[in-house]
Amino acid sequence: MAPILNIQNLYKSYGSVEILKDINVTIEPGDFLVLVGPSGCGKSTLLNCIAGLEPITGGSIDIGGQDMTHVSPKDRNIAMVFQSYALYPTMSVAKNITFGMKVRGVNATMQAEKLAEVAKQLQIEPLLQRRPAQLSGGQRQRVAMGRALVRDPKLFLFDEPLSNLDAKLRVEMRTEMKKLHQKLNASIVYVTHDQIEAMTLATKIVVMKGGVIQQIGTPSEIYNKPANLFVADFMGSPAMNLIPARVHKDASGSRIEIEREDGQSLVLNDAHHTNLPEDVIIGLRPEDIAEAGYRQGDDVQSAVCLVDVVEPAGADTYVVSKLGGKEVTARLHAETNATPGGNLTFAFDLAKVSYFAPKTGERLN
Repeated sequence: MAPILNIQNLYKSYGSVEILKDINVTIEPGDFLVLVGPSGCGKSTLLNCIAGLEPITGGSIDIGGQDMTHVSPKDRNIAMVFQSYALYPTMSVAKNITFGMKVRGVNATMQAEKLAEVAKQLQIEPLLQRRPAQLSGGQRQRVAMGRALVRDPKLFLFDEPLSNLDAKLRVEMRTEMKKLHQKLNASIVYVTHDQIEAMTLATKIVVMKGGVIQQIGTPSEIYNKPANLFVADFMGSPAMNLIPARVHKDASGSRIEIEREDGQSLVLNDAHHTNLPEDVIIGLRPEDIAEAGYRQGDDVQSAVCLVDVVEPAGADTYVVSKLGGKEVTARLHAETNATPGGNLTFAFDLAKVSYFAPKTGERLN
């Protein structure tokens, strides 16, 4: 089966300014692909190129096995949901949803059937006679999604659709979108700057920076094996701890030496990675630094550290220390006895460690 979307060697420039550089992305039927990155990274521009709203400078875009590089948006068999909802204020919800079908000449019976089907899926049946001004933000977003769903397109495009909602409603709508995707098995390209949104929704994530793809992978791959320092720092909340260290090799493997504030060194022994350079940056997620006694295993090593900050967060407590001149966050259990200014024995899980080259930022293991 042909990929639903195949982008090859795509470039986008405005004059001499390159916005997108050599973009190559493929998604299969049923994929939920999320484009994520900081503001200005090019993710919305890429979505607009897929939609045909922006002409590309070079490369090609295939949708459903057909070359759509220079095809107008209306003929690409896509549906787009915008951040602003873009609803017609004078029309009822029902007319907003069916308007596109009416313009395309779909008969009234088919319009009614599609409207009933989508209204049931999105649980907006009681709202069909209301106007947009009478709806909450979450309800408006459902109507905008309904307008896209009735098209039954090959590809759905979402441009930061939840960014106008409050925090609680965003979490609820993420769950609804996840359910909807699982039910419809739709092919989706979704843009967000929120890495939590990306991790929870995606089957595949594209991390972008400065118009360049940094990594493509499943949420697990992106989180556990970031390709470089940017991905490690951007994906995760709190971010991955990135600690400068020196490597000393001996017969038993690599001895990882990290400077502490007291002028002494914290030493971790890694028997698995023997080909590391002399200078590295160690990456450990906060949950991979536990309080001694709460993490077991052959690769778990303990060391005493001075606690700088304690941040209770309900089910977890975040404890911040300073290692290698960097603030290092550990995600501990809620009942920890850690106190600012006190010592605490941490357990570092080296089975989960990532190593990066300080100069290039590239992953080493």
